[in-house]
Amino acid sequence: MKVSWSHCVLKVRDIEAMVQFYCDTMGWVVSDRGPMGPPGAPDIVFLTGSSSDHHQMALVATRGDEEATSLDHNAFRVESLSDVLAMHGKLTADPRVEGILPLTHGNAISVYFKDPEGNGIEMFCDTPWHVKQPAGLVWDPSLSEEELLAWVEDQYRDDSEFRPMDEYRADRAKAFGEN
Repeated sequence: MKVSWSHCVLKVRDIEAMVQFYCDTMGWVVSDRGPMGPPGAPDIVFLTGSSSDHHQMALVATRGDEEATSLDHNAFRVESLSDVLAMHGKLTADPRVEGILPLTHGNAISVYFKDPEGNGIEMFCDTPWHVKQPAGLVWDPSLSEEELLAWVEDQYRDDSEFRPMDEYRADRAKAFGEN
């Protein structure tokens, strides 16, 4: 299984100041933003400087004054859905691992978990679709790969921005002047 680093999520105190900082200093743009749940839930802002990545960093307005660190989690991409399913099985068999959460964002199928020291990790593979973020649904690990992909497509098909990922990336490449 090939694993590559993808993005991080930082907990911040002043989300607008942090968005402005990363856009100004890194030249990044906001690719999506919104509440992480029902009304009143904290906002999350997705930032990128690349057409190939929906986000390279996300900022979430949940950092308390007493928190020494701002890291919520590091995310790692794997090559296939079978890798995600294998990782889920491996994690559930490991007594050192806590907080296992199979979650799909529509554009990815992930398993979130905590390492033995409580550090957040996301392992995911991309799906063929773009879905407006934030989005998240718990998925059933007993589904086959085909069933899981069909279920994800069915859950997000009516999303206002649902479309093939290749179309989304082509539009982002134009916006970044990469064509």
